[in-house]
Amino acid sequence: MTAVFDAYARRQFPDVLLGTDEPAPMFADESHTAVTDPELASRVWAGFCRRADRRVRNMLLHVWLSEEQGADALIMRCMRKTFDARGPVAGDFSDPDMLAAHKTAMQVAREAQFIRMFARLQKAADGSYFASVAPKYNALPLAIEYFRDRFADQRWLVYDTRRGYGYYYDLETVTEVTFDDDSHLIDGALGEDIIAADERAFQQAWRGYHKALSIKERTNPRLQRQHMPHRFWKYLTEMQ
Repeated sequence: MTAVFDAYARRQFPDVLLGTDEPAPMFADESHTAVTDPELASRVWAGFCRRADRRVRNMLLHVWLSEEQGADALIMRCMRKTFDARGPVAGDFSDPDMLAAHKTAMQVAREAQFIRMFARLQKAADGSYFASVAPKYNALPLAIEYFRDRFADQRWLVYDTRRGYGYYYDLETVTEVTFDDDSHLIDGALGEDIIAADERAFQQAWRGYHKALSIKERTNPRLQRQHMPHRFWKYLTEMQ
């Protein structure tokens, strides 16, 4: 947001956006450092909200969470076109940037849906519940509202092992948390020292039910991967 403000203030838009740890292009004529300013960012966002409808705003949020290379520059181009338009913008998908943003947003939204579908809460010895995921995109924030609504009467923690953060719900509020060492969470299973005794029994019963219900001759791993990405399999009790 601050970079957008600076671009309009300087009347000069960048050819590329770089993080502080990224090397500058070899033949760059000029560079400008945009330092985050919450006040300026709020002004930009307020102005953008007046010009773009909720669908466009939500789309750009999804693009930001994609963490894809060039996503920041794509967002800036979309915002510039929105500000420069004569009237309110509802999303012109005939524009190549808006179309690219829409496609990226759909992929992130799909990843968020996978988290809702395939994250498995396991009961710990203290009565709380835990699930770990490692999504392709940073889509966990988009799925947390589902967990809060669906499991409002339970204390739970959903943790993104790829990015090293998660969200903990204490029956009242959701708080972002991190672990100094999360190497023991990579496989998605709670250790024998912290898992609840009845949770082990439930998992064993569920695997037995799944095995009894499955028809070996009709197993189709390729079709399974189409509907259930392989990266989520290790979190599913029935696939272990």
